[in-house]
Amino acid sequence: MHTLPVKIAEIGYYLPEKILDNQILVQEFASQDWTEEKIFQKTGIRRRHVVKAGEYVSDLAIAAVRDLKKRSGFDNSSIDFLVLCTQTPDHALPATSCMLQASLGLPQSCMCFDFNQGCSGYVYGLGLAGGLIASGQARRGILVTSEIYSKWIHPQDRSSRTIFADGASATLLEATETGCCGMGPFIYGTDGAGYDRLIVPVSGAHAIGVNQSALPEEVGDGGHRRTPANLFMDGPEIFRFAVTTVPGLLKGLLDKAGVTVEEIDRVVFHQANLFMLNYLVKIMKLPPEKVVLELEEVGNTVSTSIPLAIAMAVEKGRIADGARLALLGFGVGYSWSGALVSWRGAR
Repeated sequence: MHTLPVKIAEIGYYLPEKILDNQILVQEFASQDWTEEKIFQKTGIRRRHVVKAGEYVSDLAIAAVRDLKKRSGFDNSSIDFLVLCTQTPDHALPATSCMLQASLGLPQSCMCFDFNQGCSGYVYGLGLAGGLIASGQARRGILVTSEIYSKWIHPQDRSSRTIFADGASATLLEATETGCCGMGPFIYGTDGAGYDRLIVPVSGAHAIGVNQSALPEEVGDGGHRRTPANLFMDGPEIFRFAVTTVPGLLKGLLDKAGVTVEEIDRVVFHQANLFMLNYLVKIMKLPPEKVVLELEEVGNTVSTSIPLAIAMAVEKGRIADGARLALLGFGVGYSWSGALVSWRGAR
């Protein structure tokens, strides 16, 4: 069976109050060859929300779930699981999702776990959470994404600072009596040979016992600075990976579902950067009106980017109830994932 009898009932989200816009970046780097418009033309981003000191993944996640509750009115006692996708957890242990259960007042019968997947994580999470419901282990649950990549980025890494942003989403998933308006099919993929193309080298167990203040500072092309404890991204290789992987991902998804792109209402990519997405739209020959692009005001929020783009497009009237969406995640890992879903399940 390609379709899970599960529906996305609602999406809530939260963006930190602190804003990093292109004007601030130009002022900080004081470069005469760098303007606000040049940053926008290269990335498609004018501003990003980033956390302030003392603000963590759990704070954003709690706010996103509370926004979801305002939108959907779910009863806490009805929640059977909370799954959190994040690459920036509050602690190495315990799981941040366990902290969320207590803070949100969810029942002790609620299954909670974290998983680390990044740019493809939302679709992976839909598959995991949908499987819990489809197998009868749960009836209703919440998939949370929450990322604070800004914590990993060196203040003088002007490339990564123009792209990445912080944010959280919360998706309410419910069992539906029929599979016709559910989720699926799903496609997943991994090429771990590219693991070091987007990485924080000195993190996790690799950071234990390391004097991070003594780490050497590296200067890359364009004057981008970082230490091994900061985010490293090989932009050209990430671009190559995306443009060679994503077209086949969509084709495989449509073939598996037995539908054509004309039968899809909207295509929602991981919101990487505008240059990459425009290139993908061109080589995949997608009608631009079908493609959801929501980067300009929020940037690349990693695992939060797909649900955030959906929620923002819904608010703008670009996605109606029953719309059939193709979701395409790709990036860090290398990892990729795709799924067809019906927005709010109704047709």
